[in-house]
Amino acid sequence: MARFRGRGFHVVADLAVNFALPLLIYNRAAPVYGDVTALLASAVPPILWSLAEFSIRRTVDAISMLVLAGIALSLLAMIGGGGPRFLQLRENLVSALIGVLFLGSVAVGRPLIYYLARATMVRQADDSLERFEALRHNAGFRRVMTIMTLVWGCGLLLSASVACVLTFVLSIQAYLVVHNFLGYGTMGALGAWTFWYRRRVERSARLRDEGVVSATMRDAATGL
Repeated sequence: MARFRGRGFHVVADLAVNFALPLLIYNRAAPVYGDVTALLASAVPPILWSLAEFSIRRTVDAISMLVLAGIALSLLAMIGGGGPRFLQLRENLVSALIGVLFLGSVAVGRPLIYYLARATMVRQADDSLERFEALRHNAGFRRVMTIMTLVWGCGLLLSASVACVLTFVLSIQAYLVVHNFLGYGTMGALGAWTFWYRRRVERSARLRDEGVVSATMRDAATGL
């Protein structure tokens, strides 16, 4: 029960910081300082919240790496002039850029999912990294890593494209709410697909050492 209450508090706090607080800050600041300054101010709580969560967890996995990369690129996107719509578009280009990096890694034969999962395993005190690296040159395993990377890259690009369209369709207030739902929904859908695909690979593996492949796929999915 205590654990449930703790998770419930975290969910409420997360919603408040990422949804309610940015909207409140924008509504209060926009009439006084203008839309651009208000948008910049509304982005501060989610960024600080993400940094605080990362510092508390003290773990490095694929999701946290994407979050930190998004924070860094979002801060860069805030630099420069332009109106509020242009600022929103620059912010969406962060997700688009990460998606392009995923797809580009496939183009050069170095699927990014592999390296994100490997970075997580480096911190684990077991033999998962050894099993993982042993399959690096296995054609079936590389195909799995490639498919995962392609799906994540296309998903992030699609989400960024939809968000860019929404900047011209919705009011700024509505966009601040819908954009967060879109971001959480995208990451949730990609995470769910990764879990489903990993289970499917485990069931249908036809490689010579099926047990090692299944164990390695579980290790890889843990880092996502």
